[in-house]
Amino acid sequence: MAERLTYAFPIVDSHAHFPVTNTIGSPTFGSARHALLTAYAADRQARMNKEWGTAPSEPPATTPEEVIDVSDRWAAELDAKGVRWIVFVTGQSNDLLAGVVRRHPDRFVGYAHHPLQPGAGAELRRAVDELGLKGYKLLGPTTELPFEDPSVRDVWEFCAERRLPVLIHFGYLGRGGGVVSHARMSPLSLFAVARDFPEIPFIVPHFGAGYWQDLLALCWSLPNVYVDTSGSNQWTRWMPYPLTLEDLFRKAFETIGPGRVLFGTDSSTFPRGFAQRYLEAQLQVCYTLNLEERAIAQVFGGNAAALLDLPLTPVGDAGSGS
Repeated sequence: MAERLTYAFPIVDSHAHFPVTNTIGSPTFGSARHALLTAYAADRQARMNKEWGTAPSEPPATTPEEVIDVSDRWAAELDAKGVRWIVFVTGQSNDLLAGVVRRHPDRFVGYAHHPLQPGAGAELRRAVDELGLKGYKLLGPTTELPFEDPSVRDVWEFCAERRLPVLIHFGYLGRGGGVVSHARMSPLSLFAVARDFPEIPFIVPHFGAGYWQDLLALCWSLPNVYVDTSGSNQWTRWMPYPLTLEDLFRKAFETIGPGRVLFGTDSSTFPRGFAQRYLEAQLQVCYTLNLEERAIAQVFGGNAAALLDLPLTPVGDAGSGS
């Protein structure tokens, strides 16, 4: 049996997806997607698997029995990889994901994930108060209403009341045939709401996924905007100027310091499971930048734990009810 990985501080993966079929809010790009776009997306995925040395993903869970199996498999994966907590920001429906979290409440955290539209506030309150979910996940490029629309103001009022973290994907969405143009592509489309509700921690994943300058501007302007480091961040390859992972971390630290940067992987399916290489690459960058150990511990666990009120007892003590 492989030796369990250990780290000098607790690791919290603040951005993952529970692999179950028909995830709510995932980009469909229309009900009748053109065959050429489907083929292009499949080709890009196949090339990405080769670039990153990853095997094709296993099919997502489709039955209650498979959901249980994958839940237990993920808990074992966290043990093996030395990860204290994982935050699943999607998982088909709020009810299904809440059930997954209840199966391993000492290791899993779940976010509500339903469209921002009239009635979203009531569903979010139910998801938090009745189901026990701890945040709200949205996709900017599939959100049809402006964030500041009066019909959804109750969402932000509830999030402000509870200081509920809200993670919103901005920037490029999907692969071949993905969304690159939308009224809510840029993090700056959140400015009015984030300014009016400074109690809400807004988390923007993947360093803005192509909208890095806009995200930095939003972070500079407001104290309640956080940067999430998750994913391969391959979008840097399609920028008109050189940009590396080290550049992203350095500029984030220069702009907002380590207290508003959250480690994540965007992990989901097996056989890959926890994206260990993302953790290793990001740790290497932080040590290369000569960040103090205490600050590195914040980025890779402490900041997320503070936002979500999570205990950071050692992995070996996770089952003790802490």
